[in-house]
Amino acid sequence: MFKLSKTLALTIVIALTILALAGCGQTQSTGSSSSSSSDSSQQAKSDDVIKIGTLGPLTGNTATYGISTKNGVEVAVDEVNKAGGINGKQVKLFSEDTRGDQTEAANAATKLIEQDKVIAIVGGVLSSETMTAGPIANDAKVVMISSSSTASGIPDIGDYIFRNCLSDDVQATQLAEYAAKDLGLKKFAIMFTNNDYGLSLKNAFEKKAKEVAQVVDIETYNDGESDFRAQLTKIKGFNPDALYIAGYYTEAAKIAQQAQEQGLKVQTLGADGFYSPKLVELGGKAVEGAIFTAGFFADDPAEAVQNFVKAYKEKYNAEPDMFAAQAYDAAKILLSAIKNANGAGGEALQAEMAKTRDFPGITGNTSFAENGDAVKDIIILKVENGKFTKLR
Repeated sequence: MFKLSKTLALTIVIALTILALAGCGQTQSTGSSSSSSSDSSQQAKSDDVIKIGTLGPLTGNTATYGISTKNGVEVAVDEVNKAGGINGKQVKLFSEDTRGDQTEAANAATKLIEQDKVIAIVGGVLSSETMTAGPIANDAKVVMISSSSTASGIPDIGDYIFRNCLSDDVQATQLAEYAAKDLGLKKFAIMFTNNDYGLSLKNAFEKKAKEVAQVVDIETYNDGESDFRAQLTKIKGFNPDALYIAGYYTEAAKIAQQAQEQGLKVQTLGADGFYSPKLVELGGKAVEGAIFTAGFFADDPAEAVQNFVKAYKEKYNAEPDMFAAQAYDAAKILLSAIKNANGAGGEALQAEMAKTRDFPGITGNTSFAENGDAVKDIIILKVENGKFTKLR
């Protein structure tokens, strides 16, 4: 009996173990089913939102441009979402930091498209970023609209690439003409940053300036440099009336300071890369009187402009610059097209973007030419008493 009971007990233990293992297996199966259910739920939630992205420098030397761009897009997305979204769906924004690097821009575009599954991108911020990321978006049939990439080759990337900022050609040409005819300047020197943005501005300004006046010297520099004395010494020898700086405020402020230190008395001229409060903060008295082209003026009394300025200040406790304003308009144009495309991306969205005519933005009415380039007016600003004032 003892041996029989022991055997029976052992049999019972084995049976219970098998049942326990079966139970564990069932639990794992249930857990797997639950995970699958969760994935389905997440997918359903994903289907309830419209995904768009931004890419640009959020860190590094040009971070102020990228941060302003991202902020401007966020204000536009907030407005749309508070008004009920697009066809009942909220807009979800994904933002990637390029650090101003072309390789990072390509990686950012790839991530936004393949991993985050955005249907459109506002960016890049720098022309060099858009030159790299644009072809990736275009090949994927993902609409990309840049609010600040002004290089001349941007519209040639493809049908899915748009921009709502003025090209380097337009702003440099108009400023050269204005400087010669309205300001009476006759001898121009040029300094340009050695990238797509600087070269494009330099070429356009040089061409027009030679038609209406004289170009006495051209010098180059790289982003991030801090000593421009050698170039300025050479320029001083030509005794120019004006110095056109085809670059960003970071270097422009230092160039103006070092020119002043060397006794180079010239009218400082620039492009939209000047338009940041940091220009005055870094350059001080040396940038007083500087004249440059821009696509936005925050002190414009128009109701739409002031509503944007108010919303931006409330959200970020800062004054919006041109990059924020142009990004806001870019996002509004894009979101309007998405609505007209019933929330779809791809060919449907591209077609709606291409139809844009006289979109009433805070940077002026915007239309797209056949190649996706912006058709709009230009603004000329001047630094007076440490603030920006409008000349035209």
